[in-house]
Amino acid sequence: MADYERRVGTVSRGIRTPIIRQGDDLAGIVADSVLEAAKFEGFELRDRDVIAVTESVVARSQGNYCTVDDIAQDVRTKLGGGTVGVIFPILSRNRFAICLRGIAKGCKKVVLMLSYPSDEVGNELVSIDRIDEAGVNPYSDVLSLDEYRRLFGENKHRFTGVDYVQYYSDLITECGSDVEIVFANQAKTILDYTDCVINCDIHTRVRTKRILEQAGAKVVCGLDNIMTSSVNGSGYNEKYGLLGSNKATEDTVKLFPRDCRPLVDTIQKKIADATGKHVEVMVYGDGAFKDPQGKIWELADPVVSPAFTDGLIGTPNELKLKYLADNDFAHLSGDALKEAISQSIRTKDANLVGNMASEGTTPRQLTDLIGSLCDLTSGSGDKGTPVVLIQGYFDNYTN
Repeated sequence: MADYERRVGTVSRGIRTPIIRQGDDLAGIVADSVLEAAKFEGFELRDRDVIAVTESVVARSQGNYCTVDDIAQDVRTKLGGGTVGVIFPILSRNRFAICLRGIAKGCKKVVLMLSYPSDEVGNELVSIDRIDEAGVNPYSDVLSLDEYRRLFGENKHRFTGVDYVQYYSDLITECGSDVEIVFANQAKTILDYTDCVINCDIHTRVRTKRILEQAGAKVVCGLDNIMTSSVNGSGYNEKYGLLGSNKATEDTVKLFPRDCRPLVDTIQKKIADATGKHVEVMVYGDGAFKDPQGKIWELADPVVSPAFTDGLIGTPNELKLKYLADNDFAHLSGDALKEAISQSIRTKDANLVGNMASEGTTPRQLTDLIGSLCDLTSGSGDKGTPVVLIQGYFDNYTN
């Protein structure tokens, strides 16, 4: 058995569970599902295995939802209900369209400012090559809707077939609000139209708020400032607001889950009680990777993991085997090479920052790396595996 295990590194398994509903004992369901999978598939849990639970079922079990009308009320309360600038939204029916409906119902006019040639996560309004051909400078030029149409016409998303400019415009007017659309990449441009702004960018939101506030905006809210407390008994997320939300129905969104640390700790304890093994547990959302074909960055959630056990804090501390083989031990081969590399791993420093032998290893947070693996394993469709078990992730060549 030991000889076999030396020939297998990291293994990622999608774990099937029952359909999760609001109020379900999610910790019990996850632990039981993993234990049953191990029994029926013939594997054993080991120390430092990782059990990961998708944020979607966590939020569903919490009942963390809000409606378009809840969003509208919060927007009116926080931004006054007049003309509101909505800037830098991503182009997504799942991620943003229902949020936009709520925003539109909460004000008289929306000035929608779209970044171009693409949104923050890479969804194109128009290709950068066509921008170059038109002689447009996206860093400084501000385009009206008429100018955009004259230069670039109608542009449908390559994967969804949706013209998001028209789609968002129609959605706003259907909600009873006037709409004006501009295209710009400088946040303070919106202040030429209104001083009440919702900045909808995800990973650049802190900088955008700072720029707008310093430029004299009257009110600036990020999506992380909308639905931070319950409205009419709704769900909420005190840290992320509408960030990380997904469409549930045409009138509701499922918010990013909140208070997840007790969940991961409970799952960890249940597995320890059942098996004596110390596993790590995390909640994961979008992976942190980019599609080279579509140029879309997957991470539309504010973070990959909103909660995880302490053993997942930090970054990898790994040596690059090919560097050792090609440099330090280039004169060795066979068993001598194997032993030399193994000894280097056993005696490596606790912190390899600056060590050339770690060059090319990925200095990313463990939760971002593992969460990306989980997202790819579970998928976003009909696999029915909202729990992922990863084994051997912390093994190295010497194990």
